[in-house]
Parts: sequence; C-alpha cells; structure tokens
Amino acid sequence: MSGTIEARLDELGILLPAAPAPAANYVPFVLSGNLLFVSGQISQGSDGLIRGQLGETLSVAEGAQAARQCGLALLAQARAACGGDLDRIRRVVKLVGFVNSSADFTEQPEVVNGCSDLMVEVFGEAGRHARAAVSAPSLPRGVAVEIDAVFEIA
Repeated sequence: MSGTIEARLDELGILLPAAPAPAANYVPFVLSGNLLFVSGQISQGSDGLIRGQLGETLSVAEGAQAARQCGLALLAQARAACGGDLDRIRRVVKLVGFVNSSADFTEQPEVVNGCSDLMVEVFGEAGRHARAAVSAPSLPRGVAVEIDAVFEIA
C-alpha cells in the first residue's frame, strides 16, 4: 500500500529491505492489542552482515550506520506486520539497542542514535520514543548492533 509514510520514505530516498526471516526458533513480530513487538533486528546491509566491535574495529559513525540498518529492518518487519500499510503506525514506543562494544567503549547512545534518528526522520514527532542503549561483549553472528522495537498501531 502507498500512503503518507511510504511517500515520506520516497522523499527521503529510503528503500526498505524485505523483512528478514527469523534465524532461530522465534517469530519476527507479535501483535498484542494495539502494540506491535518486533524481534531484534541485526545490522545487515546490502553486502551482508555488518560485523565488528565498537571501540576496537568500528568507529561511532560506522556503528550509527549499522544501527540505521537495524532500523530499516525494523520498519520492514513493521510493514509486514501491518499488511503493507505503515500508516497504521501511530507511534514508535520504545527501542532497545545492543551495541557490540569493548569494555572501555561508552558511546552506545551515539551509536543507537542511528536508529532513533531514522524513526524521527520517518515518523516525525510520532517517531520519538523511550529507549535503552546498552553494551554487549558480543552479539549474534558477530554483528555490530541489534535493536528491537515496540510500535503502537491503529
């Protein structure tokens, strides 16, 4: 379906990827009442997984780009959950970001901003959300970032 949010994506030059299939025994999203819970999406670009550790092999800017890729996958899952209609999203409620980082790395919030900024670009004020940005000594498949989300939908 084409609507206001799809038009905004076009205006921003954003093409969402296909919604990634689950990599293990879980579902990509769960709808409960008017809340949509999207499973953690790992950093992946057109060239494959974005791997590395912040504070060791990746810069904050590279981490933020990896987080943005997680955000694109979250939107792709949300679109699938909403039957192709992103206009059903009323608000981004919460993001939880996990950053693969060295013990002395402390800029997790700046990394997860890559996803947070995307949500505000796409949804405006409705994209502002509660959030956690935490460090992890490693993440699945060695990826740089994993983020899950809760959306309010109509």
